[in-house]
Amino acid sequence: MEKYYWDTQLEYLKRTRDLYYNDDYLEFLVSRVWKITKPVHIIDFGCGYGYLGLKLLPLLPEGSKYTGIDKGQQLINQAIEYFHHLPYDAEFLVADTNEIALERKYDIVVCHAFLLHMFEPKKMLQTMVNAIVNDGKIICFEPHWISSMSSYELEGYEQSQIVPLGILQKLFEKNSGKDGNIGAKVPRYLSELGVKNIECRISDKVNFFHSDMNQQDKQKLFHSLKEDGVGGEPVNKDQFIESLQKRGITIKEAHEQFEAELLFSQLFNIDSSFIYALSMKITFGEIKK
Repeated sequence: MEKYYWDTQLEYLKRTRDLYYNDDYLEFLVSRVWKITKPVHIIDFGCGYGYLGLKLLPLLPEGSKYTGIDKGQQLINQAIEYFHHLPYDAEFLVADTNEIALERKYDIVVCHAFLLHMFEPKKMLQTMVNAIVNDGKIICFEPHWISSMSSYELEGYEQSQIVPLGILQKLFEKNSGKDGNIGAKVPRYLSELGVKNIECRISDKVNFFHSDMNQQDKQKLFHSLKEDGVGGEPVNKDQFIESLQKRGITIKEAHEQFEAELLFSQLFNIDSSFIYALSMKITFGEIKK
């Protein structure tokens, strides 16, 4: 049996999640925006190792329950291990979210960087909506890659030298198999599915990497950024150019993108001064039957 890709990416997931949100912002969303004052049963589609559960359960009213569902057995094993000694009501299911049929019993359905991997994200959203009780909520934390790419700032260099947005925008729009700009589309999809009172927020964290940081914090952030692909060195120029051409990019644009990524990889190091915000879109709405 072919190994599930995300079962091999546990360390990546653990090292990069803290790039997205400050804990006080999540607390603000729970208490002031979503106004969750009574115990709720949450189901997390594509839960991975239970990241959202670990973040949200301490903020939710006592008696709340968390159900995580993921295709990856190793991810679920890790989630079970994390939650084993915690005082929360949690359960985990190993299942393909494209195939599972769920009872309509959940107060809140959530997902994090999940829909971007779906070939039919609107169909998946319908599955999620179908699992929510009347007056329940759907909350989607999904990326908008072109927004995050526009937030790079490397001291001493113009952003256009290291992140040519025009080329990247075309690449993201032509990407097949996943939609990294899905975060900007979820509000429309939910509206078309009949979800009410739809709003969209944005993740708050700005990662500032600088020389005055505590050395341990600096090393941790640097490795998290590198793990997330920041300043990654492109390999095999010919294959790189060919792959971009297959996605509709001109040979001139492909060469420009290669040179920009190569330059960025050479400039970004442990001594850099660098600012980066991931700009995740957080879309939510209510189910009214």
